[in-house]
Amino acid sequence: MATIEADARPFYLEQIAPTASESTLQQARELLLEYGRFVVAQPGAARFCFGTLEKEAARLPFSYIEQGGGCLIAHANGQPAGFIAWRVLPLTAASDPAASNSWELKRLWVRPAGRGLGLGRALTQAVLDRAVAARRSAIFLDTAPASMASAHRLYLDLGFMPCARYNNNPVEALAYLRKDL
Repeated sequence: MATIEADARPFYLEQIAPTASESTLQQARELLLEYGRFVVAQPGAARFCFGTLEKEAARLPFSYIEQGGGCLIAHANGQPAGFIAWRVLPLTAASDPAASNSWELKRLWVRPAGRGLGLGRALTQAVLDRAVAARRSAIFLDTAPASMASAHRLYLDLGFMPCARYNNNPVEALAYLRKDL
């Protein structure tokens, strides 16, 4: 278990390894599926494929590791409270030359009980730090500002900038963002 210590913060982050306990894997699956149920409940998300997300959750952490990425779970007050994942940006996804050495940030979710603790920032920053260490050139993401306003603001605060659409996400009214590293 790789744990990321947080100075005086009421939470810690754990990278989900193939050797993670069944309890940790189940907690991560629950968080990922909560994220999916939230997305499906939003206007314009009618084409979001929950079935694909269920398959992704069932295969954690391999669904990201096999795509050159990984995932993290956040624990706050002894409870699972947040999740984030990343993967290598598919080469066909963007015409931008930097995309060939980039990651895509996926599935940031913080449970309502964990909000206000800085979990979203800590999870996102942990992925950014890993990307820098892996010598990635950029991180891309898509988000729905109307339903995920806090996440959208967080990404902008962390230096993500609007970019051209880089994927075929069927969800409507998405913002496409990129951060050069």
